[in-house]
Amino acid sequence: MLMLTEDHLQVRDMVRRFAEEVVAPRARELDETESFPHEAVKQMAELGLLGLPYPEEYGGAGMDMLAYAIAVEEIARVCASTAITMAAHVSLGCGPVYGAGNESQKQRFLVPMAKGEAIGAFGLTEANAGSDAAGTQTRAVREGDRWRVNGSKIYITNASYAKYITFTAVTDPAQGANGISAFIMDTATPGFRVGKKEKKMGLRGSDTVEVVFEDCVVPADQMLGEATGGFKTFMRTLTGGRISIGALALGIAQGAYEHSLAYSKVRHQFGQPIANFQAVQFMLADMAVKIEAARHLVYHAARLRDQGREFTKEASMAKLFASEVGNWVTDKAIQVHGGIGYCRDVPVERMHRDVKLMEIGEGTSEIQRMVIAREILRGA
Repeated sequence: MLMLTEDHLQVRDMVRRFAEEVVAPRARELDETESFPHEAVKQMAELGLLGLPYPEEYGGAGMDMLAYAIAVEEIARVCASTAITMAAHVSLGCGPVYGAGNESQKQRFLVPMAKGEAIGAFGLTEANAGSDAAGTQTRAVREGDRWRVNGSKIYITNASYAKYITFTAVTDPAQGANGISAFIMDTATPGFRVGKKEKKMGLRGSDTVEVVFEDCVVPADQMLGEATGGFKTFMRTLTGGRISIGALALGIAQGAYEHSLAYSKVRHQFGQPIANFQAVQFMLADMAVKIEAARHLVYHAARLRDQGREFTKEASMAKLFASEVGNWVTDKAIQVHGGIGYCRDVPVERMHRDVKLMEIGEGTSEIQRMVIAREILRGA
C-alpha cells in the first residue's frame, strides 16, 4: 500500500465505512432495476464528497485530488454505478466551472454543486463527435446579450437529475476547434429536454441519456471563459477526469480481487480449498501485482496535479493501465469463481460488465495511447 497522510487515511476509512454500510447493500438492486442511487447521492452530499477537491470558499471540502481519487476508488470497490455518478458530478460537472468560470459564476453555480445542493452534468459527446470532440455540431448563435442554442448530446451522465449542465457549442464555425465555446445552463431552461435513456451493459445504476437543446436561450454571462477557449476548457477537464476513471477502474478491480480471494478460501474442490491450487494462486498473485501497479499510477497522477505540475501523460497512463487492469482482473475473478462467477449471484459478474466502460469513456484506450505517444515524443 502506498504511503498516505493521516488526512488521506481518514478520508479512505470514512468513505470505506460509508461504501460498505450504505452503498454495497443496494449495489445489486441498482443494477437489476437500473435505478439512480438517490439515497447514496444525498448522503454523499452530507459527507462532503460531492465537493471534496474544491476549496471551502466555493462550498467544497478543501481536500486535494488524491483524496478525491481515494474516495472514488473506495465507492467503486462496491458499486461502480454510484462511483461514476459521483465522479461525473465532481470532475465533469463542477470542473469546467472551477477551471474556467469567473468569480460570479463560481458563486452562482459551483457553490451549490460543491455543497451537493445541485447535481451537475457535462455535455460534450455527440452522435458525430466522440473521440473527435472537435467535430461538435451543437450551435450557439449570438443574439444581443444572449445565445440561442440548438443541438443534442449523447451518453450524458446524471443529466436526468442535474440542475446544471456544462456543454460545448460551436459559436464561430470558421475557427474550427477555436470556434467552440463552453457554457453552463440551468436544465429548467425552456427548450432543454432529456431524450433517450440508454440501456447499458454495465453501470446500469447510473443515469446515461441523450439531451436536446431546442432554441435554448442562454445569457451571455453564462459562457465559461473566452469564446475561443471552450474546447480547451473541456479537454483540460477530461485530462483531470482521466484520474477519476483510473480510480474507478482501480476500485472495481480491488473489489473483484477481494471477492476472489475470499471465495478461494471457502470453495472446496478435491477435498481442499481452491486457494491451495497453484493455478488459482497465480491468478490471485497477478491480480494483486497489477492492482498495486495501477494504484501507483493513479495516485502519482493525482499527486502531480495537486503539486501544480504537468500531469497529462501520467493521467493518460493511469487511465489506460488501470482500465485495462480492471478488465483483466474482473475476467480472472470470474474464472476463480467458476460457474457461479457467470451468474448474478455474486458481484464479480456485475463488476466485469461495469468496468468495460473505463476503456471507452473520457477517451478510449486508443486515444490514451495517442496522448502518451505525443507526450513522450515531444519530450524526446
